[in-house]
Amino acid sequence: MNLQQSPTSIVKRPGAGNESEMRLQGAWLALARIAWVVIALLTLGLFIVAFPSYFAYLHVVNATSPSGPQLAPSDVRELQGLGLSLDSYAWLNISVNVLFLLVYVLVGVVLFWRKSDDRLALLASLSLVLFPIAVSTQVLGTLPSAWTWLVECAEFFSNVCLGLFFYLFPSGRFVPRWTRWLMIVTVAYWAFNIFFPDVVFINTGFSFVLFLALIVSVIILQIYRYRRISTPVQRQQTKWVVFGIALAFGSFLIGTLLLFGLLPQFFPMGPLAYTLGQIPFSLLLLLFPLSIGFAILRARLWEIDRLISRTLVYTLLTIMLGLLYAGLVIGFQALLRGFISQTNDVAIVVSTLVIAALFQPLRRGIQGAIDRRFYRRKYDAARTLAAFSASLRNEVDLATLSEHLVGVVQETMQPTHVSLWLRQPSRTDTPSLQTGKPPL
Repeated sequence: MNLQQSPTSIVKRPGAGNESEMRLQGAWLALARIAWVVIALLTLGLFIVAFPSYFAYLHVVNATSPSGPQLAPSDVRELQGLGLSLDSYAWLNISVNVLFLLVYVLVGVVLFWRKSDDRLALLASLSLVLFPIAVSTQVLGTLPSAWTWLVECAEFFSNVCLGLFFYLFPSGRFVPRWTRWLMIVTVAYWAFNIFFPDVVFINTGFSFVLFLALIVSVIILQIYRYRRISTPVQRQQTKWVVFGIALAFGSFLIGTLLLFGLLPQFFPMGPLAYTLGQIPFSLLLLLFPLSIGFAILRARLWEIDRLISRTLVYTLLTIMLGLLYAGLVIGFQALLRGFISQTNDVAIVVSTLVIAALFQPLRRGIQGAIDRRFYRRKYDAARTLAAFSASLRNEVDLATLSEHLVGVVQETMQPTHVSLWLRQPSRTDTPSLQTGKPPL
């Protein structure tokens, strides 16, 4: 088969830019690296200084109004009933915070080590190093008041860097150009919110509306870039980051709503239950820096489609099977109550067998539906190749096989020209069908 393609014309997308323009060189590169090292050491230093005071803060038993991770006397008794002490509880909290800090800083260090001359990569690494400051306000809030101004400055730069990263990602430029005014609004918002919290509009609903508007602007810009400007590689980078944000912050939001909204309506929960329940959802936030690391380093970019597909399939499968299992258990208990006494055990066993039988058919059905809806081109190409492979087992006519092969290539690869070349058998060849490798 000879695929003769016409000369390829390179289309310059607006805002795509040249990667060489994103490189830092000379004195600017040295200054950027020095600033990064200073900020990273400052971040680690703040947490190292804050952990002893936070450890002491966790030992305070608040009998009147326990807030955050502080426990009430009833929680302490419950903790002791489990054979644990306040020291164990405090070390558990600190271990989670240390793990959170180390993962974010480690990914930032890898990006700095590999691509410190890339402006976007350097900004991403700085944002990840500073991010724990923005979310660990309870830890840093236990520092003496003399440290307040330093913590506020670090928190301000953390939020500004993260906002700037999303306004520039993935091309490293403000596209469209007027979006830089949104960044100015973002800087002003965080400056007033952190340094001047007593300003009137900060304590009203306007501040919350402005924050939501900034988030929505980032989402709209990313959609616009993905559909109109981004190259194929940049689109894969965007998928990685969106995938990480959806899993990390989506799961954290669901966990928060469950712990503080739904579950307390049925099960009264104290600070101990809240703190322990938040730990697994907080650990899911570690997916966020990992997704940014894959996107910036461009490692395994093209596997994101498979990850998204599998995540959608097994998420929907888990929800559907869970609902079906609960319905079957309740239904079988109601049906068997009039016949046998042990309705609960029988209903559970029968429901489990039904779920086990439905697992594979339901998984294949969901996978096919997702492929048809979101991956139509790959789905059609896979079906075409599968049909051609099946025809090879029964077809023996060379002319018919040639027509089928050319048709499959045209349908799946869509080249500008296709021609099939068959090598003539030589005298040393065995008397069988000989086909040569296509000259490309």
